[in-house]
Amino acid sequence: MDTSKKHKRYERIYLQLIELLKKSNNPLSNMATIAALLSGKMDYFFWTGFYLLQDGKLQVGPYQGSLACIDLAKDTGVCWAGINQAKTIIVPDVHAFEGHIACDSRSQSEIVVPMRNQSNQIVGVMDVDSSEKNSFDQTDAYWLERIVGLIYG
Repeated sequence: MDTSKKHKRYERIYLQLIELLKKSNNPLSNMATIAALLSGKMDYFFWTGFYLLQDGKLQVGPYQGSLACIDLAKDTGVCWAGINQAKTIIVPDVHAFEGHIACDSRSQSEIVVPMRNQSNQIVGVMDVDSSEKNSFDQTDAYWLERIVGLIYG
């Protein structure tokens, strides 16, 4: 998808999410809604969901896609990299990422966006996988960061 088309699609999704989430005070419901909408609207998203920090573990939260890994080994993989580096991570080829956790062998590229609560603490990540290499770019990073910002209002 070219950058202009991608930007416009994200913009429409973002505005739709603002409307959908404005009555919600439940972060889990917000995550579920975001995962479902993105999964349905972004054709190159193979797996869309969240991993949440729980007692020092990174565990699966709301998601859309194939069966997920429930626990992700500490300090391993793209999700933990996003948490440990406190920034969005774009991986063009997951097979070239040292320590990548393959929950589904069809995953080829990935983007992870840290999620912060109202106290600005990282509480988890949004994780999106694609079955094609080089699927994610700075347009995805920009919009997914904005979308993740809607979770805790």
